[in-house]
Amino acid sequence: MAAVFAQNPLLGETTCGSLLQQLQQIWDEVGESDEERDKMLLQLEQECLDVYKRKVDQAAKSRTQLLQALADAKLELSSLLSALGERNFAEIPDNNSGTIKEQLAAIAPGLEKLCKQKEDRIEELFDVQSQIQKIRGEIAGTSEQGTKPTVDESDLSLKKLDEFQAHLQELQNEKSERLHKVLEFVSTVHDLCAVLGVDFFSTVNEVHPSLNDSTGVQSKSISNDTLSRLAKTVLSLEEDKKQRLHKLQELAGQLIDLWNLMDTPKEERSLFDHVTCNVSASVHEVTVPGALALDLIDQAEVEVEKLDQLKASRMQEIAFKKQAELEEIYACAHVEIDSEAAREKIMALIDSGNVEPSELLADMDNQIVKAKEEALSRKEILDKVEKWMSACEEESWLEDYNRDDNRYNASRGAHLNLKRAEKARILVNKIPALVDTLVAKIRMWEETHGISFTYDGVPLLAMLDEYAMLRQDREEEKRRLRDQKKFNEQLSTEQDTIFGSRPSPGRSSLGSKKVVGPRANGGANGTPRRLSLNSHQNGSRSINKEGKRDTTRPVVSMNYVAISKEDAASHVSGTEPVPASP
Repeated sequence: MAAVFAQNPLLGETTCGSLLQQLQQIWDEVGESDEERDKMLLQLEQECLDVYKRKVDQAAKSRTQLLQALADAKLELSSLLSALGERNFAEIPDNNSGTIKEQLAAIAPGLEKLCKQKEDRIEELFDVQSQIQKIRGEIAGTSEQGTKPTVDESDLSLKKLDEFQAHLQELQNEKSERLHKVLEFVSTVHDLCAVLGVDFFSTVNEVHPSLNDSTGVQSKSISNDTLSRLAKTVLSLEEDKKQRLHKLQELAGQLIDLWNLMDTPKEERSLFDHVTCNVSASVHEVTVPGALALDLIDQAEVEVEKLDQLKASRMQEIAFKKQAELEEIYACAHVEIDSEAAREKIMALIDSGNVEPSELLADMDNQIVKAKEEALSRKEILDKVEKWMSACEEESWLEDYNRDDNRYNASRGAHLNLKRAEKARILVNKIPALVDTLVAKIRMWEETHGISFTYDGVPLLAMLDEYAMLRQDREEEKRRLRDQKKFNEQLSTEQDTIFGSRPSPGRSSLGSKKVVGPRANGGANGTPRRLSLNSHQNGSRSINKEGKRDTTRPVVSMNYVAISKEDAASHVSGTEPVPASP
């Protein structure tokens, strides 16, 4: 023991050996006994042993702590790798070689990097979840800004982050679509409000305050409730637009009818062009701001009421105007009516006040419609009647022309009369076929309508039958005259043979005959005639200044063809041949 403490005596340092030597010297000087010296040396050895034990215990404890720290580091490293979804991490050593501190030093950089990566991942997930929560709140229409989203730290993998980001992208797309729908609805509401004259801002504020133009696009509400209320608002405004347009078109139609009824000048009508311009427009075609405003509809209603009152005061004039139109239709169709009785009836109805003016005018409008339908059904027959009458005119003229002994003389207009005679012969030859066609159509018309077809009050079939009989009588009369002429010529020849030729008084008078020119109506000097009508062309009746129609109808002569006996006798006594009509 003394040898151990006595090591290195020459180093000049305070060591255990030098101290032990000093202790020996002191003991020698003091004269300590050996027992005391041994006892004290044993005590020194025990104290040194205790110090070594404490140091060993401290070293063991430190080693245990380092092992625990290493184990904790490995466990945290494993959990971080699992949470982050990292299967392989290059900065972590694969083997466990080296001291404990070396192993800890090797793990520390990777562990620190993973911890930083964990914090960044948590921040990213929090941000994505916050955006998801915000958009969900906007869609649901609820505010969830007070609650913050919680991040599940057990799963911080990129897969989880990608899932959240994909969900966020879906929500953002849905938000974009909803915002587009909201803006379309707002634009439609703006256009409808402009056409209807309704305040746009108050309308959209009732749906949601964020929809007015003062807020940004991204801050507008896109909730289900907002979209639903916007859709209902659009439907309501479109229904209002449809109803207002229908009402305005009715008012415009009434205005046009009243204007036409009272011959309102264009200057007064132009004041309501903004009303009548949409009389036939569809709902989608009306886009002018204020076109369907309530004040405009009220203005049109007031004008209609004013015109209705004015119409009532001018009822007699308007009714007589319609009656004149009705009479004109019947006159053109050659239908005979009692105009005077009809006007008296209208006056009686107006004076009695038992019939509403609108009902009376509506009834007269119906009569006009029926009259036009009847006139249309008679048009084809009337056209053929006109052709027949024209042919009769030409027939009468042709007979007068054939009776003219000087028709072949080279006088002025002779060639024109010759051409007319050629055309007249062609036309006259068509009269029988024309009459047959006319009779067939009249009978068909009468079977369809169940009434007799009259021409200015006279049954047309009777006129045609009488014309046919008279035409037949005329042909027979012509044949009789030709036979009589032949007999007279034969008798004259026989007398000339017996007594010799001598001048005939009848023959000397032939040169003094009057030349008969073309006539429009014919029938003069006993020649065949057609209808004998009054001065009105084709049986039309005139209207006097008071608006009443002249009730004098054309008088139909029952003698369409009349042969004068005197004229026939003169032809019999003459020697010139009488040309027969073709």
